[in-house]
Amino acid sequence: MTGVAGETDEADVKEQYLTTIRLIERLHRRFLDVIKAELDRLGVEDINNVQTLILANIGEEQLTVGELTARGYYLGSNVTYNVKKLVENDYLILERSAHDKRMMRVRLSEKGLDLTRQIDGFHERNAEEIRGDIATREQLLDINRILTSIERYWSRLISFGR
Repeated sequence: MTGVAGETDEADVKEQYLTTIRLIERLHRRFLDVIKAELDRLGVEDINNVQTLILANIGEEQLTVGELTARGYYLGSNVTYNVKKLVENDYLILERSAHDKRMMRVRLSEKGLDLTRQIDGFHERNAEEIRGDIATREQLLDINRILTSIERYWSRLISFGR
């Protein structure tokens, strides 16, 4: 497109793109606040919201710290420090790999599994309320497709440039 209409369209797309980026950042911070509020409601004081996300990302698996770092995006956090704290507070079990003694693997303890089950129930309730009041499953799928496409676009920019 050329002319004023095309320029207006491009400016609007840019503004919407920047709004999306700001919303993603705010949503992440707000989500961490929601997790913290749920931990407070449960009376859990020996773990923080980011550490709770780390537990959720491990789930039933055994992972190395490197795999955990690659899998999750723990903005502004030190995964190694958080894993150490989770081990100290009995949420994680740290074990040497049977195949490579230099490699350490982590898995959830019973305490960690119990908390992730409680948080999963919380997510289940939230999902039901969102489905009833805010967005349909199809709308959430559309949002997720778009956000995944933006993530892939940004990954390509990082890896290959323009």
